[in-house]
Amino acid sequence: MSTAIDQYRITREPYYKPVHNEVELYTAGYGARLPIMLKGPTGCGKSRFVEYMAWKLGRPLITVACNEDMTASDLVGRYLLDKDGTRWQDGPLTTAARIGAICYLDEVVEARQDTIVVIHPLTDHRRVLPLEKKGELVEAHPDFQLVISYNPGYQNLMKDLKQSTKQRFGALDFDYPEAETETEIVAHETGVDRDTAHKLVQIAHRARNLKGHGLDEGLSTRLLVYAGKLIAKGINARAACAMTLVNPITDDPDMRDALETVVTTYF
Repeated sequence: MSTAIDQYRITREPYYKPVHNEVELYTAGYGARLPIMLKGPTGCGKSRFVEYMAWKLGRPLITVACNEDMTASDLVGRYLLDKDGTRWQDGPLTTAARIGAICYLDEVVEARQDTIVVIHPLTDHRRVLPLEKKGELVEAHPDFQLVISYNPGYQNLMKDLKQSTKQRFGALDFDYPEAETETEIVAHETGVDRDTAHKLVQIAHRARNLKGHGLDEGLSTRLLVYAGKLIAKGINARAACAMTLVNPITDDPDMRDALETVVTTYF
């Protein structure tokens, strides 16, 4: 069991800059073993936050990137054929429940509704996971916690969590940091000087004002880090910004021109 736990442990402290009181709230939530839902735009630090909290709390972390093809068996497990016949293999959710890990379902709304319902018995007073195909009822380890994340900006009638799922979680709202904090993050993560990091953040703030006016989503902190890393490697700032801040988020020629104009304002 110790070997199974150790492979999921985070051994080095992930860099995370607290924005509000999310660390304190999550710590209290974990102490009460509340299921936690992280809501916020793409690339704002949700996954890094979970990694940081798993490290801080000393708990193993099992992350699942949800997608529309993911089945309940992908989460809980299935029977497999090998040279000796059939054997059961636990899925990531079952493994986490057994060993007392934090199970993080990233972008959970991408999964089908009939897949998501398997988490319900783990998110109330029962804290159990029925393995119907195996005929086993797994009682969650006392240290087990379920965490999910999603981007509310992508909600629609087809991709949203049911109220019966939402109301099983405590929720923390995430957004892009204030300019000073985001500048510090970009400088730390990329190694560029603070002035360059500040310029990248200013470009992002200008671009985020275009959300809903030609852009579906604002520039993420993750993309700013990408730009900073290229600049730190000696790439021309305008070329780095075009590659990471302009081209990935829009194919519209007019919108690209608008973003490139913003870039040239600062570089």
